[in-house]
Amino acid sequence: MTVSLSPHQFDQLLGSHPGIQCLSLDCFDTLLWRDTHSPRDIFHGLPGISIIQRSSAESRARRAAQLNGRGSEVTIADIYDQLLPNADRQEREAAIEEEIAAEARHCFGFAPVVQLMVAAKQRGLKIAVVSDTYLDSDQLLSLIAKAAGQDVADLIDHVFCSCAFGKSKSGGVYHDVLRKLKLPGNAILHVGDNRSADIDGVKPFGVNTAHLAQFANSTEQRLRLEAAIDRMIHPHRAEKVAATLPHRAALSIAEPLAESPAERLGMTLLGPVFCGFERWLKSEAKALESANGGNVHWCFLMRDGHLPMMVHSLFGKDENAHALEISRYTAVAASLTTEKALQRFIEQNANLDPFILARQLLIDEEQIRTICADLPPAQASQALLRELRTGQRKKSIIRASREMAERLIAHIANSVRPKTGDTLMLVDLGYNGTVQNRIDGLLAERLSVKIAGRFLLLRENDRPGLDKKGFIGADHYDAFTLESLCANVAVLEQLSTRATGSTIDYEEDGTPVRQGNEIKETQSATRDAIQAGCLKFQAFEETATIRNSAELDLENWRRGAANVLARMMFLPTAEELNVIEQFEHDVNLGTARTTGLFDKTIAHRGLRKRGLFYMNGSERMYLPAEIQGQGMATRLSLLTQRRFGLPLTFGDMADATIELPVIFADSKEAVPQLVTATNTHDGFFMAAIPVGASQYSVALQFGALFEYFELDSLSFHPVEEFLSLTPDDPRNEQPAEPVLDGIEKAAGRLMHCQNEAGFMMVSPPHNPDGQQLLLACVFRPTVIRKAATSPANTADVESGQPLAATEIN
Repeated sequence: MTVSLSPHQFDQLLGSHPGIQCLSLDCFDTLLWRDTHSPRDIFHGLPGISIIQRSSAESRARRAAQLNGRGSEVTIADIYDQLLPNADRQEREAAIEEEIAAEARHCFGFAPVVQLMVAAKQRGLKIAVVSDTYLDSDQLLSLIAKAAGQDVADLIDHVFCSCAFGKSKSGGVYHDVLRKLKLPGNAILHVGDNRSADIDGVKPFGVNTAHLAQFANSTEQRLRLEAAIDRMIHPHRAEKVAATLPHRAALSIAEPLAESPAERLGMTLLGPVFCGFERWLKSEAKALESANGGNVHWCFLMRDGHLPMMVHSLFGKDENAHALEISRYTAVAASLTTEKALQRFIEQNANLDPFILARQLLIDEEQIRTICADLPPAQASQALLRELRTGQRKKSIIRASREMAERLIAHIANSVRPKTGDTLMLVDLGYNGTVQNRIDGLLAERLSVKIAGRFLLLRENDRPGLDKKGFIGADHYDAFTLESLCANVAVLEQLSTRATGSTIDYEEDGTPVRQGNEIKETQSATRDAIQAGCLKFQAFEETATIRNSAELDLENWRRGAANVLARMMFLPTAEELNVIEQFEHDVNLGTARTTGLFDKTIAHRGLRKRGLFYMNGSERMYLPAEIQGQGMATRLSLLTQRRFGLPLTFGDMADATIELPVIFADSKEAVPQLVTATNTHDGFFMAAIPVGASQYSVALQFGALFEYFELDSLSFHPVEEFLSLTPDDPRNEQPAEPVLDGIEKAAGRLMHCQNEAGFMMVSPPHNPDGQQLLLACVFRPTVIRKAATSPANTADVESGQPLAATEIN
């Protein structure tokens, strides 16, 4: 009988097979695991040899073996004979040693299997390793010792390699294994991860078998996507392996124990990211202590520093770890202490909502209402800017800012109690390091300390010259990669924060004053479960691997964390989004306003109207979540655009058109023209039809082309806005109500054109400002009446005018 077990169930295995005399183990992905997604990813780390060259040489060696009647199993020497045909024996042997060394650097013992081996020895069982591999028994045993330690290798009594017998486990090598072991099949328990090889290939010989279930199907998919992301954000560098996923082993143990989808999300996403971040922070703190002297205080900036601090606390109480309640709002408010600083801030943020800007400038609510009254946003902004030019207003803001700075200093001094010469290591999720930019000089001067910002993700908008670093930052990634990762950080913020309002002020003694929190209790409960999953992952990661080397280097953890983070940023799964679909994001600029984290209906609408061009300039908070379900091609297109900063336009993305007959009519004449409709998404087309300053009615002659079509939307837009790189604001749309002639509604949005003359008449909207408008018609052909064969006489969208009647043939 074959059992399938998750790693945490291995302690039950030997007890259920009391009569066995030998424990037989598969090697790779059972006893030895790799830090990479697949075995061939190791080949990226071979000096002077590409993954394609190494893989191709192995294929050629296997074909040669088959042609010569030796089966498909080969040795690593056979492979390198093909790979380096003109090299001498010494060169080939050196290259083989390089490959085995690369394997040793990225292989480790899987702790549950090693514990099974120890238990087997305690029961007096023999242990055999049976592996489908091109390594011989000496090479494989040496690799086990180098990767997992000599203590693990010493537990093994026999090693059997497929290349020595010319056949794999699926090819019947276990017949030879039984002969060598001199045991009947029922006296052996074989454990392996590959059902075809380790179960179907071994069980026919009467051997007891157990299947190691490494991952659920959903986990395998996530890991594949992370490996794919690795190709996108980590271009190959010499002697660096590909698809580094150091969290695989811990996930295999932890994920089956997740108590809810929310906890699973925390394990699989936040667990690996913050595991790597904590390791890096420890190395940075050690380096700062060595360079600066004094104590290094870990200052976790709340609220987003909440989860990193929880992870840090798992490793023991640290008197130098502190929770500082410094929000972007209070940091900015404490930095406007000079007229120059105030003027610079106003110049950089004049486009903010006037009410938010005024609150950031510490103007009280009653005065804000007096200044902005009931004015429209544009006029309110002008009124506020006029007020800010007055000397009295500048003085009051500067005075209030200096008072805020005193209260902020009191908060830090009472929370940290630093000594002269200590270092405050500000820890946050990051992105731009705005808090440090604003208060670095203030803290250094007033507290006589050094300041260092250490962030999970850092892409600076300018070069302030401060001591700032990112675990994922400019030292390792180009600007477009960092920009793409920062485009969707709202989801990471909401998963990492705590259920309190943002700090908006301090009492005189430094006690934080918090904004009211509008986030729903259900969101807080879900977030708590997600964070619990993250913390559980840390415990499993500590015990999942057995390495002969000290530990995996930080570069691999950085790459693994970046892969996981980017995968969630751009390729979230439906299960993950179900966990957070009701999440709201608080704006955190002195206001309690919240907004939904994502809304799939908006993306669905934008794609149909603008196609992939919608994504090119969209500033949605979590756009990849909104386009989940629109196909992998759509999601990869967004990732590619953002990752490489591709300068694509609407025209570049459209590759099919329909010439739609349209009649333009005003009070004097009716002019027929052809308007080019361009494909957008999911079979839909969009026709942008200019109607001038509302002087033209248009008749869309769908009956000439289709018997049936689906009408998605009809709406008027300002031409200038519609042509901009940023997709139009739906609030500026004006829906159009058509009058049907020879067309009837068949069902829902499906329209039936009763004859070739069927058309849809649309009258222009009221337009008191005289804006140049266009009518956007989004439709999908369903049943074609005939192909449009007339030459394209397209309307002049830029001018907002149709072509003159004399230009029509």
